[in-house]
Amino acid sequence: MAQTEVLMPKMGESVIEATIIKWTKNEGDKIKADETLLEIATDKVDSEIPAPSDGILLKKLCKEGDIVPVGKAIAIISSGDAPDKPVSAPIAEAKKSTPVSTPVSSPVVEKMTSKELAEPVTRFSNSGRFYSPLVRSIAQKEGITINELEAITGSGKAGRVTKNDMLSYLPARQANGTIEISKPTPAVEAASVIKEAPAKPMAIGVNDEIIEMDRMRKLIADHMVMSKKVSPHVTSYVEADVTNLVLWREKIKKEFEKKEGEKLTFTPLFIEATVKALKDYPMVNVSVDGTKIIRHKDIHIGMAVALPSGNLIVPVIRYADRNSLLGITKQVNDLAGRARVNKLVPDDTQGGTFTITNVGTFGNIMGTPIINQPQAAILATGIIKKKPVVIETPAGDVIAIRHMMYLSLSYDHRVVDGALGGSFLKKIADYLESFDLNRTTW
Repeated sequence: MAQTEVLMPKMGESVIEATIIKWTKNEGDKIKADETLLEIATDKVDSEIPAPSDGILLKKLCKEGDIVPVGKAIAIISSGDAPDKPVSAPIAEAKKSTPVSTPVSSPVVEKMTSKELAEPVTRFSNSGRFYSPLVRSIAQKEGITINELEAITGSGKAGRVTKNDMLSYLPARQANGTIEISKPTPAVEAASVIKEAPAKPMAIGVNDEIIEMDRMRKLIADHMVMSKKVSPHVTSYVEADVTNLVLWREKIKKEFEKKEGEKLTFTPLFIEATVKALKDYPMVNVSVDGTKIIRHKDIHIGMAVALPSGNLIVPVIRYADRNSLLGITKQVNDLAGRARVNKLVPDDTQGGTFTITNVGTFGNIMGTPIINQPQAAILATGIIKKKPVVIETPAGDVIAIRHMMYLSLSYDHRVVDGALGGSFLKKIADYLESFDLNRTTW
């Protein structure tokens, strides 16, 4: 009887592992090709994994909750009606690590006992450094503190600590629960003194309902708390007269949909104006890596999308600076549509350099959004409302009914000062206000 191994698929260029959330089939169940076998999750996206062929699920090689590297076998499927003989689980691979000199710099070495170990490591440290689920799992299992991880020189992208870095580091630690760590840098040491205030006991009434956060809500919560700890947030506001933009969209939206097969919402128009402003102020299109500022040459716009579950996800419009309004519209509609039916892949949410969130969708006039780390700024667009406005004309001031909206920009004051943030926000408003009512191309 032919047997097929089901491998953990590669979900994107930057994804090296995934967590098994739920098996939808039990051992012995018949399964058809392309029928959902299990559900997995990366740090941002949940996905369904289909069976590669018809057959019977002989053996699950991993349990729910396991973190599995890409390419590893997770199940075995037979191609017959019943298995010829029981299938035993494969022998676990022994951990291998090439003897190398420990990548930890140690100008000052201190001793720490296992009793002094810190709490489990979060996805992002106070310094903004990212740790994958596998690295966090190893750290928790081995009792490695956040200060130790901060001191390890990572060989991964952007200095990230990888599994091999961890396996190379472990032999260097002393036995009997005593470890050697490098004294943290002043920046890390200063950040580590910021501790959460102990939560006060919550009184629970007899009619109250206790709801456990789902996985995505926990990730969002961690990311938001981390962002506020890492970046000193400042928010600026501006009001914009978008009458021309509203009238133009109303005039051409039916023709646009008939000709291009796409609905034109306000979001692509906001993105187009933002991209122009980012070209004028490239120091807003940046990220922070310790004491280094990374200025991004390409503009990838994150677009916050509210999901039916009440959670939030931020798919990314790639190379928005190279796209026409039509190209941006197609990406916006595609990503938003797939996000709402849980069909995004991990690469759809990676690599954003600036984020826009449309709070006007919910009837809000403005918001104070939290920066989507490691970016340096995020724009919130409010609801467009008709208002009486004073307009200056050669014949004198007049009061007219205009379509008005508020824009708010939250930015990282470590790298974006008030002058830069305020000027950039005003430039977006200028582009929206000066929209050409007679525009014929998109």
